[in-house]
Amino acid sequence: MKSFADFGIDVPAGRSGEHQTTCPKCSAGRKKKLDRCLSVNIEKRTWICHHCDWRGGLPNGNGNGSRPEPARAKARAGIKYPWPQSLPEKVKNYLVGERRIPEEVLTRNKIGFGKIWMPQVEGEVDTIQFPYLKSGEVVNVKSRDGEKHFRQVSGAEKILFGYDDISDESTIIVEGEIDKLSLEVAGFQNTVSVPDGAPPAESKNYSSKFDFLENCKDRLEPVKKFIIAVDNDGPGKKLEDELARRLGRERCSIVTWQQGCKDANEVLVKHGAERLKQCIENAQPCPVEGLFSVGDISERILDLYDRGLQGGADVGWLALGKFYSVRPGEFTVVTGIPSHGKSELIDAMLINLAESEGWHFGICSPENYPLERHAAKLIEKRARKPFRRGPTERLTSAELLKTSGWLDEHFTFLMPDENELTVDGILSLAKALVYRKGIKGLVIDPWNELDHSRPASLSETEYISQSLTRIRRFARTHGVHVWLIAHPTKLYKDNSGKYPVPSPYDISGSAHWRNKADNCLTIWRDLSTHTREVQVHAQKIRFKEVGSIGLARLNYDFLTGRYSDAN
Repeated sequence: MKSFADFGIDVPAGRSGEHQTTCPKCSAGRKKKLDRCLSVNIEKRTWICHHCDWRGGLPNGNGNGSRPEPARAKARAGIKYPWPQSLPEKVKNYLVGERRIPEEVLTRNKIGFGKIWMPQVEGEVDTIQFPYLKSGEVVNVKSRDGEKHFRQVSGAEKILFGYDDISDESTIIVEGEIDKLSLEVAGFQNTVSVPDGAPPAESKNYSSKFDFLENCKDRLEPVKKFIIAVDNDGPGKKLEDELARRLGRERCSIVTWQQGCKDANEVLVKHGAERLKQCIENAQPCPVEGLFSVGDISERILDLYDRGLQGGADVGWLALGKFYSVRPGEFTVVTGIPSHGKSELIDAMLINLAESEGWHFGICSPENYPLERHAAKLIEKRARKPFRRGPTERLTSAELLKTSGWLDEHFTFLMPDENELTVDGILSLAKALVYRKGIKGLVIDPWNELDHSRPASLSETEYISQSLTRIRRFARTHGVHVWLIAHPTKLYKDNSGKYPVPSPYDISGSAHWRNKADNCLTIWRDLSTHTREVQVHAQKIRFKEVGSIGLARLNYDFLTGRYSDAN
């Protein structure tokens, strides 16, 4: 049976309850190497790092030694939270005097005070405590000390602060608990705060910061309008964009704060409750697709001026990276003769992007069923060792456990019912994944496995045009890169006995395959030899900052399914 030591976690023998220790993932690379930032629940056999957010559990805990999926079952019922209680004068001076939050607002939200072990300072400190209530029950508590260090209850359910104040008509989302209290002062009780603040402006892997959306899904789905009122800085902008993308831009309005102010509390302190109320009332809807004034995009124009045209994410191979990169919101058609490696190459590309960018992907690949077989292929690409028994050393059971946990963090398989294996059925599931997982990529593999039933009055060309338009619109609306793999029609060998390199025009049904796509890739191999070389032809690249037309040569490793530059 696995122990904490197998994951590099130091827990003294005979210890029980909760234990603080250093984190094997991040402590060695930090200035404060001895900070006990890892909370270990010995009874539940789980852990969480309050610095890097590494989470996991032993096999009879959450079962896989990786970051556990958020689930309602993980809510900690009966968290001890003393109430009512009177706040010390120093806390009142800070919240009432400096932050302008009246005592009645503090009382209504059950704001408390207590001593708690804070890993950042390696000791017990006085903290202000913000209880997270769900249907009146405390399911989590966030504690904050005077140095702006934060800690939540280990293993507690992540929900929005102010969950019980969510309103079906309109709900305001802010970045911190004090901002939520500030908006109550301005008359907006229908305000909630995200539990973990905003992700760093340059961060790539921040999906864990949005686990609360799944836990609050049932309560958020009926909301007609969201007003996003987060901080006016880089991290706040990232949080704003991600919330709008997941909740649906059509339901969201954006607040612009008073000039010189970063957040709701700063407006309250400097300009008063009435001005704060005006900021909320002046929130502007997210731009409707297709309707833009120059004012709507003025910030983007300035950003483009300052930063220049931004390409996509690097695919992981120098040879292909010269011609093709992956930008969220675009649509790539991939074609090639069967058995030339279309699915293998895209799978390997997803592994590279998950490793370098931290993205999460949705994969609908009926051709690769059963799912466990497809997962095994992805696992050996990530582990760089064969999954199956063979002449070379395969990955160990420990490596399998670790890699499976990593895969679980970055990949979700879509397997609609047979009657729902349609373009609309897949996009409906993918939209749910944008909300739950924040996916940045979607693979549909292959086109010919889908159900393409259509009205008799609709020609194949019209049907393909409409379907590709829906896919492209989904990509742009949700900021997801979509790869659609489609086989060409039957090709004939040339005089040398080789199949020619197909193009999107060779895909059955319509020239729309090339016209609608942002990018077109063709995978080709010379099957008349035993060469490992695979050719990737970039045959269409819509935007020059993303790439250009060209030919990349890669080598394929038959043992691990990975690719490398041929040169």
